[in-house]
Amino acid sequence: MSKKVLMIATNYGTWGEELQAPWDACKKAGFEVTLATPKGLKPLPLAISVDPEFFDPIIKTYVNPKPVCERIKQLVDSEEWAHPIKFEDATMKGYDAIVLTGGLGAMIDMCNKWELHRLIMEAYKGGKIVAALCYAVTTLVFLRDPENDYKSIIYGKKITAHPRAWDFYGPGMDAGYELYGATPDNKGTDVHTPGFLWPIEDLVRDAVGPNGACIARINANREDPQVYYDHPFITGTSVESSIAYGDKIVEVLNKL
Repeated sequence: MSKKVLMIATNYGTWGEELQAPWDACKKAGFEVTLATPKGLKPLPLAISVDPEFFDPIIKTYVNPKPVCERIKQLVDSEEWAHPIKFEDATMKGYDAIVLTGGLGAMIDMCNKWELHRLIMEAYKGGKIVAALCYAVTTLVFLRDPENDYKSIIYGKKITAHPRAWDFYGPGMDAGYELYGATPDNKGTDVHTPGFLWPIEDLVRDAVGPNGACIARINANREDPQVYYDHPFITGTSVESSIAYGDKIVEVLNKL
């Protein structure tokens, strides 16, 4: 039987490749993929994430290959992502995995979202695969297990994290959330934040506890990405690891 995946995305600005890569990997593998967002609206990418000329000022490199940008725009401009379900209407019944995708917006409408925590806990307690990439990893940090003294569900696990050294943090730092493909009824948010909302590496290090490990490699790149599987969790560092993240999800699910 085909594997079934519930794929999660923000409505406030996904990083395009962090949704596109696992989406395409799961589809290519023949999996049945259902998309879910907080509002039940098409997940739109941050404009800078589909700009091949965007130069990351922190890691000092161009992060968006032109073919990737073209593929993301193709998905956005088509009907493929047009009809997601709402978190509140979703259940993990029948699914083999829940797959969280990243983007700046994930920190606003995913990471501490009760309805999403419900789905993840349902998957976690059911022994299903729980995957998270980049900023979405913080969703796991904030999800606490009442049956384990309210420790994070990643307590004692090996989990990847967006490195602190890569954070947009510093004097005068400002992050906007302009979306590609925005419409009057799906415009995201006008909020600006002083860089990233929180340092993910620091939060993950605290959440995994003394017997866990936070993997935050500052030398991760497209040629040498960072994804880790510590059952039931699959986690990936950032955009450079998006393809590896999708591939690892396919690999793990095909072995179950």
